[in-house]
Amino acid sequence: MLAEDMEVPLFNNLNDNGDRLRSKGKDVFKEQPKESESSMESPNLEFEYGDTDTLVAELSELYSYTEEPEFGLNRDYFEEDFRSHARGRRWIDLSAEERRTYVMRLLDALEVTDRDKRLKVARAILYLAQGVFDECDTEVDVLRWSRRNLFLLYDMGIFTALLELLSMEMDNSQACSSAVRKPAISLADSTELRVLLSIMYLMVETIRVQTEDDAPEWRAAREAFKNELGAPLYNGEPFALLLFSMVTKFCSMNAPHFPMKKVLLLLWKTVLFTLGGFEELQEMKVRGRQRLNLPPLPEDSIKVVRAMRAASPPASAMELIEQQQQQKRGRRSRRSAFVDSLEGESPFPKKQPLVKQDSLDTYNERDPFKNDDARDEEEDPEDGDSGMEGEVDPLERDVIIQPPPPLLRTPAERVNFPKGLPWAPKVREKDIEHFLETSRNKFIGFTLGNDIETLVGLPRPIHESVKTLKQHKYVSIAEVQMKREEELQQCPLSLGEEEVEETPAETLYLGLLPNLSQYVIALLKLLLAAAPTSKAKTDSINILADVLPEEMPITVLQSMKLGIDVNRHKEIIVKAISALLLLLLKHLKLNHVYQFEIVSQHLVFANCIPLILKFFNQNIMSYISAKNSICVLDFPHCAVHEMPELTAESLETGDNNQFCWRNLFSCINLLRILNKLTKWKHSRTMMLVVFKSAPILKRALKVKQAMMQLYVLKLLKIQTKYLGRQWRKSNMKTMSAIYQKVRHRLNDDWAYGNDIDARPWDFQAEECALRESIERFNGRRYDKNRNGDFAPVDNCLQSVLGQRVDLPDDFHYSYEMWLEREVFAQPIEWEGLLAEE
Repeated sequence: MLAEDMEVPLFNNLNDNGDRLRSKGKDVFKEQPKESESSMESPNLEFEYGDTDTLVAELSELYSYTEEPEFGLNRDYFEEDFRSHARGRRWIDLSAEERRTYVMRLLDALEVTDRDKRLKVARAILYLAQGVFDECDTEVDVLRWSRRNLFLLYDMGIFTALLELLSMEMDNSQACSSAVRKPAISLADSTELRVLLSIMYLMVETIRVQTEDDAPEWRAAREAFKNELGAPLYNGEPFALLLFSMVTKFCSMNAPHFPMKKVLLLLWKTVLFTLGGFEELQEMKVRGRQRLNLPPLPEDSIKVVRAMRAASPPASAMELIEQQQQQKRGRRSRRSAFVDSLEGESPFPKKQPLVKQDSLDTYNERDPFKNDDARDEEEDPEDGDSGMEGEVDPLERDVIIQPPPPLLRTPAERVNFPKGLPWAPKVREKDIEHFLETSRNKFIGFTLGNDIETLVGLPRPIHESVKTLKQHKYVSIAEVQMKREEELQQCPLSLGEEEVEETPAETLYLGLLPNLSQYVIALLKLLLAAAPTSKAKTDSINILADVLPEEMPITVLQSMKLGIDVNRHKEIIVKAISALLLLLLKHLKLNHVYQFEIVSQHLVFANCIPLILKFFNQNIMSYISAKNSICVLDFPHCAVHEMPELTAESLETGDNNQFCWRNLFSCINLLRILNKLTKWKHSRTMMLVVFKSAPILKRALKVKQAMMQLYVLKLLKIQTKYLGRQWRKSNMKTMSAIYQKVRHRLNDDWAYGNDIDARPWDFQAEECALRESIERFNGRRYDKNRNGDFAPVDNCLQSVLGQRVDLPDDFHYSYEMWLEREVFAQPIEWEGLLAEE
């Protein structure tokens, strides 16, 4: 029985409460999820976006709950070997020199030929990396000793030895063939790989995180490790390429036993460590603009987003109907007050009708001091193309006519009007050119091409408009790179060879380029398999190889525990892939825009856009608030504290967190990827319209988190002009939110759609033109062996024959034999050659 087949009955033991993720779902564009659960006001989420979660959370997500018994196994193997060396002493009591001596002994033992002995030594090293938890009293002590031990292990060269063992396990054809033949793969099939990957992940993640009390030698070791991981030191390619090859080998079904969650986590953290996180990326962007003599950025985008406040989500159609019915019942109750009093009831309704807060409209123009509970929202259409009622809701008229008394709100609670919009507006140079071209055609009757300086013959208001546009002109690094590339293509001889800086991103791209499409498709296959809306097909990829135990659960409690573990496992995979793709896109775009474009195009061609939309076509509030965690089983808590008795009630209750950090992090990452793919791409924007993404994205606005709402509104903004006047008329509150939260392009006609007829949708032409530019860039920059039109040619016969040819040392011994075999023994039919001519 296949592992995919096990997944379906496994969830039958879980309560159907909407918090558990299903492996079976329906097509993204055929079924709309029910959202009656979200009729209550969703709370503000105190979520701070960053490169990663806390160190404890990131370390705990490395292990599945099924791996819990292996913690004790690691300790036992370590103590068995350490007892003979230390003679009754503990690891924390040894001196620094004694620890180095013992680690050197373990390093020598890793080179034995016996596979079982190597595994025992690797488990002992893993116990050191985990912080010798049996000798610690608190979780803080475990993390502190883990950090000390990991720096020691790196200093002694353990990582290089583990890398050799990992390469050997990857090439273990016996294990691969055995896993392919097995009907169901479990944890036991990937034991060696899991131990090796766990040690390497702990080293990368722990050394990557910098603390204030790090010793100088640790800081030096961190920089050395970072350079080592990013440099092509491992068979001529960076370490990340080895992990990418593991991903493609797994997805091609040649190695179904690979523990893919650990591989993806290690790959993500390796790229994060070598290339840098989002704050480092911002600093690199500032330095890049200075190097190109571009004006500084108008603001720090990270700080602006963190300062944003979440707004109320839009109301759904069901909620508006319920509100109208409540108001009608309120009117009827007032008419029948006398009858109610005769029955002994209050002449007034027991509850005031709940009216939803103004959707995403923090600053209400009608009455800034109006009570929040007396606000409403527009209808949420189920289909972006369907006609919506454009007239004002009668409930909204009641709210306008009957404002609450001003005494209900204290001065401290009053709405604070913003001093300005959060983002400085931007204008591209081509936007100024288009504006001047239109103005010259209107007032003069001819154009001047790309000239943005000459304003002769134009009226004074046009002069003022051009002055304002130039004040907000923004030139991106990508525009400079594209212009430079165009010059290099036109003048290859006069401009000479381009000097390419050997950055970690450049090294990684050079390694990815030959098999880039395979890597992208493999990552998207894993993302599809881990998405909660995906179907459980028998021919799909089995991503549960490193979570399913050898013996399937037989009790309800065991089934619930495994069900939570499986859901958690999938969420972690989605988190790792989304963060990895976003990091690659952002770093490659900064390194060179055409490197970003080729990755983006591979993602689009692999159906990444509908895949992300399918991911969001679920009850997103349930996904973000999912409680697929068992706190008492998380590392290092489970290794230090006594294990309490687990019950079905405790598993069902879960933790007390308001939201799941990794799920919200994944959602924001996927939205940012979708923004990256569609920004300034007309044909891809039309894909959002064709796939009817507007209602899906509007449901995502129910999550009251400012950063997530910002990227949803960005995606809605770029397609607003194509959704029709009726949609815009029915969603004015969302339009207002876009105006308040999204950056303005001064002459972007996003809210009216006047240029729709002038922009035909030709997906193939746009993508082919982009692909042609990418191939010219790659050919010029990386194809060193190509015979170009401008390559020098030696036409002198004596010069060509006089060139020295390096021959092998033993050539003169076999020269006569070669001459006899290859020249004299081969008959040459000269007549045949002449006949063919």
